[in-house]
Amino acid sequence: MQTERRHAFYISDSTGLTSETLGNALLAQFDEVEFRRSYHPYIDSVEKAKDVVKKIDDAYEKDGVKPLIFDTILNQELRLVISKSKGLLIDVIGTFLPTLESELGALSAMRVGKYHVNLLEQKSQRRMEAVNYALDADDGARTNRYDLADIILIGVSRSAKTPTCLYIAMQFGLYAANYPLTEEDLELGVMPPKLLQFKDKLFGLTVDPKRLSTIRNERRADSKYASLAQCEWEVKEAKILCRNQGISVIDTTRLSVEEIATKIILKTGLKRSL
Repeated sequence: MQTERRHAFYISDSTGLTSETLGNALLAQFDEVEFRRSYHPYIDSVEKAKDVVKKIDDAYEKDGVKPLIFDTILNQELRLVISKSKGLLIDVIGTFLPTLESELGALSAMRVGKYHVNLLEQKSQRRMEAVNYALDADDGARTNRYDLADIILIGVSRSAKTPTCLYIAMQFGLYAANYPLTEEDLELGVMPPKLLQFKDKLFGLTVDPKRLSTIRNERRADSKYASLAQCEWEVKEAKILCRNQGISVIDTTRLSVEEIATKIILKTGLKRSL
């Protein structure tokens, strides 16, 4: 069966994260369709809106089917411009806001960036601090700052610790450190003392040895580090170590970074700071 192709436009008069998140969640349900995504944040003038409409109409003429438009524009004048395009408008704000107004018995302010400025600034600052911490405490660095961590991910090298920490920092505003369980750690068969004092913050990541070997070969081909035998041994010993210490572990083999992070947050009960 031939795969259908559609353009999908994400349009916002702010960062566009809301339209992107909701749009991608919806489109993920359609495996048989290939989407060509186009992102247009900060559409805050009629001229910019008309320029996007031209792109939408061009996509319609080229494909012969309506492009999908995920829109979180609050300005009524700009929304009217976008609505005249040849795309299918999925109005995120217009779909949900009237229902909320009815239930709350109040009219919305309909202002761009309705979040209080102070709250936005606080969240932005927390996110930057969390990301800086994740970078600073990556790969076993700055263990002297583990007292600040909300969570410390442990696992063998290349088990998705770093990207997961960065995602947790970006999306949840939490301080996430990570520590690689080295061959020396695993040979000793005991948790490094620098980690034991923060045992309540530890969370383990594991991965299928064959997948791990493939990943490591991309970095250091034909090395002992990347061999299947070494990967099997490290994964086995790391699991034993975590089990003996009662540390929760999840398998990252078939999970996206988003799924890994979300599962960790659910299992630990950590609350987002954003």
